[in-house]
Amino acid sequence: MQINEDKLNALMGRMVGEFGALASAPLVILGDRLGLYKAMAGAGPITVDQFSEKTGLRLRYAQEWLNAQAASGFVDYDPKAQTFALSPEAAMVLADDNSPAFMVGGFEVLASLFHDLDKVQKSFRDGTGLGWHEHHPSLFSGTERFFRAGYNANLEPSWIPSLDGMRERLQAGARVADVGCGFGASTIVLAQAYPQSTFVGYDYHEPSINAARERAAAAGVGDRIRFEVAGAKTYPGKDFDLVAFFDCLHDMGDPAGAARHVRETLKPDGMWMIVEPFANDRLEDNLNPVGRIFYSASTMVCTPCSLSQEVGRGLGAQAGEERLREVVVDEGGFTRFRRATQTPFNLVFEARP
Repeated sequence: MQINEDKLNALMGRMVGEFGALASAPLVILGDRLGLYKAMAGAGPITVDQFSEKTGLRLRYAQEWLNAQAASGFVDYDPKAQTFALSPEAAMVLADDNSPAFMVGGFEVLASLFHDLDKVQKSFRDGTGLGWHEHHPSLFSGTERFFRAGYNANLEPSWIPSLDGMRERLQAGARVADVGCGFGASTIVLAQAYPQSTFVGYDYHEPSINAARERAAAAGVGDRIRFEVAGAKTYPGKDFDLVAFFDCLHDMGDPAGAARHVRETLKPDGMWMIVEPFANDRLEDNLNPVGRIFYSASTMVCTPCSLSQEVGRGLGAQAGEERLREVVVDEGGFTRFRRATQTPFNLVFEARP
């Protein structure tokens, strides 16, 4: 075979970047766990000695961690003063859990992928699935932290207003079901934004429901939210004004069955809000940095999750609007379906009976 040296060198250069990203990821998690980013946020330029004293780290560890952060471009380094600083922008990404740009939860998710590598390998070999509950716990906590940033940034300002008339109904007082709620981040954000409405979060994963109850109480909205262990095809309740599925429909083994159940539990004039990872309908249009992340996560988490359940549809995290419309309208019995809005990371759909 004739080797194209330029192509090979370009790929090798790309691989150096890949190695650097993988090597730095555990240091981001360490920085989060040890409160190092928070210690730097708003502190301005700081020497290694000052950082060591402020964080309680042994000087040698402090130096090496800071060096790595500077090499990654996460921390600014001034060679003349020999000081390190966390910019306000970097603080939004790395230090502020409530920031709409907070990304550290995503690193927890990535850590879980390595923990579960042997399990996914087995699924690849024998064709079975791997349930959500079978993953490492860092997937659950990381998902909550990572997605909460998007909910804080988009739910009330953008996504809910994009749904025809729903904002007004929530402000007046509506009944809402959040299905596949996990640790309850989306449910809590909604309850905080619409105090006149009542909410119930459903998830089949009991440890997540327990965590959601604790978080709702800590957020001061426990009186307007209840959380129950239930699946998407079996959750109880009727006459909901709004049923919401946040980034979970594609994980379900039988999404069409879930759609039919949603239709049965809505009021005649109710609405189903479906938030899914951003995807175009054709593979070639998803070959980009966002698609790369979602296809990778789908291979390790979403598709095995679906294949572990009855039917095992395996939509994947890059299903796209056309396939989702087929599930919701052609198989689920809804008569109206539209893309209400979108972000670089999400598609938001409105479906009506």
